Amino acid sequence: MTPRISLLIASLHVLLYLVLTTRVVVHRRAHKVGVGTGGDAVLVRKVRVHGNFGEYVPLALVMLALLELAAVSTRLLWVFGVALLLARVLHAIGLGGSAGYSFGRFSGALLTFLTLAAMAGVGMWRFVAGAILVP
Repeated sequence: MTPRISLLIASLHVLLYLVLTTRVVVHRRAHKVGVGTGGDAVLVRKVRVHGNFGEYVPLALVMLALLELAAVSTRLLWVFGVALLLARVLHAIGLGGSAGYSFGRFSGALLTFLTLAAMAGVGMWRFVAGAILVP
């Protein structure tokens, strides 16, 4: 079975990652910052948006693919995948615009955490249900 839903969701996340990467690269070039952030507050935020994406998304995508391979309902997979993508877009917009509190940053982080927790719960449920039903 090819994990088609997680493949599409991962592909969309890769495109978002490339956008976030490009924002960092363009800013570095424009301000001639080779390594680090050069004390540039805007670049610090762009690097953190990019880094935060890299911290959460890979694990979430692995979990999504494992759930798909475990034959979790396609409706649930779509909910998880779209929720994760929405969460990461909200977080990127929120943190990219302000280092302090913003709706996007808060809601994006919260939705990311809730999606991860829900996927973990479904994964554990799937394991327990499979262990009980398989002799």
